[in-house]
Amino acid sequence: MQTKKRLSGKLMEKLREALVAVLPIIVIVLLLCFSVAPISPSILLCFLIGAVLLILGMMFFTLGAELAMSPMGEKVGTCMTKSKKLSVIVSLSFLLGFIITVSEPDLQVLAGQVPSIPNGILIGAVAGGVALFLVIALLRMLFRIPLPPLLIFFYILVFVLALFVPDDFLSVAFDSGGVTTGPMTVPFIMALGVGVAAIRNDRHAADDSFGLVALCSIGPIVSVLILGMIYHPGESSYVPPVIPSVETSVELWTLFHRGFPTYIAEIAVSLFPIVLFFGLFQLAVLKLSRRTLSKMVIGLAYTYIGLVLFMTGVNVGFMPAGNYLGQILGSSSNPWFLIPIAMIMGFFIVKAEPAVYVLNKQVEEITDGAISAGSMGTCLSVGVAISLGIAMLRVLTGISVMWFLIPGYAFALGISFFVPKIYTAIAFDSGGVASGPMTAAFLLPLAQGACGAVGGSIVTDAFGIVAMVAMTPLITIQLLGLLSQRQKATGRKKRRLAGQLAGLVPTAAAEAEDVIIEL
Repeated sequence: MQTKKRLSGKLMEKLREALVAVLPIIVIVLLLCFSVAPISPSILLCFLIGAVLLILGMMFFTLGAELAMSPMGEKVGTCMTKSKKLSVIVSLSFLLGFIITVSEPDLQVLAGQVPSIPNGILIGAVAGGVALFLVIALLRMLFRIPLPPLLIFFYILVFVLALFVPDDFLSVAFDSGGVTTGPMTVPFIMALGVGVAAIRNDRHAADDSFGLVALCSIGPIVSVLILGMIYHPGESSYVPPVIPSVETSVELWTLFHRGFPTYIAEIAVSLFPIVLFFGLFQLAVLKLSRRTLSKMVIGLAYTYIGLVLFMTGVNVGFMPAGNYLGQILGSSSNPWFLIPIAMIMGFFIVKAEPAVYVLNKQVEEITDGAISAGSMGTCLSVGVAISLGIAMLRVLTGISVMWFLIPGYAFALGISFFVPKIYTAIAFDSGGVASGPMTAAFLLPLAQGACGAVGGSIVTDAFGIVAMVAMTPLITIQLLGLLSQRQKATGRKKRRLAGQLAGLVPTAAAEAEDVIIEL
């Protein structure tokens, strides 16, 4: 009975969090629909029903990740590291990375947008890239290798490879890095890092538990760039989403009724490899208690229900609405309004990404509140808002994505040498986390619809928005680190000066400290 009460209380808490995250997006879209971007009632109804499903999906998913995905990752990571066998760590890490990436629903969306490469080959290559870089990330933790030099080396490799890939494939390649670190991958990989770090006793272990997502985001870019060189995908084409047109409530229900079976099957296929792996691991090594296992099973059920609701709402309701809004705004008398509108949307929409919640919560826990979930959320929102403004500028002008990615990554990597280690690792993790299903299924269609309306090239100008969303948090989170470092240094100086004054005039110690604080 108490367990049921706790679960219902947790569900209500998650529902409030989901409402706070999604309601601003609904309000913005409604304001646009009733003012500068009128849309048909059928599209508006689809959007609103999709929003309800999205809120319910976030509620179940975030609780499921807390009960199942994160504990599973921690226990597997701890158990792997305790074996102290490098061959076991490498082989299991690679297998885990491959399985989890194949399980990521967003990867299916990406594969469908690249017709020049067979879906199976593209998914296999991306999964292999994530798996390889997960091995590298875990070895970095075990051998205590600094993160910034590794990031510099691999991003130089990425931009060298980009020189040999056709221009109309570059954006897709960089988008793949953000798409593959979504709601399925992030909770497990981040918890895996916490589990591995728990074995180490040094003071930098907690800092090094971050950075796994950062390195895993590079693997898909490398693998897709290599595929682009092999397949010469100059014939990539874009297939726009079908804009729904319903006249009755029965037709509206039919639209969602057709979507549910697709995502029920898709998410089941996605979760099955993870459940199978963990089940075998439990039988062979873990031997967890029945109570712990039952809690994880309940968590997996919540995760499954949440992802089905979330993906149905986003793909059936949000994607068509985003594309149509883009068309209306792009064909208006002043399409430049797209830039501020997209920035406002980006500021709020990142809060609705399921994996962002997982990251912010883990950062706050690992740092004992030194880096709050609120400050993380604000920095991510600012970063995504900037990236959306730049993305819409690209849509309207046709500027190559490389003109922004190269200086952006150069700046982010450059300041990493002056920022506390933990901020750099968190920042590069945030890049992959911020670019999840909401970006792929609402913001990308928005850019595609606008690009089609202004007569741009959708493959080169609209794609790349995920890459931009993945890049800007690298800068904003590290700038937060620099600000925090400066504030701490200033605080130490004030305390030292107050101490000196207290030593000179003991009777006036309290007054001196008050004066210093005021200064």
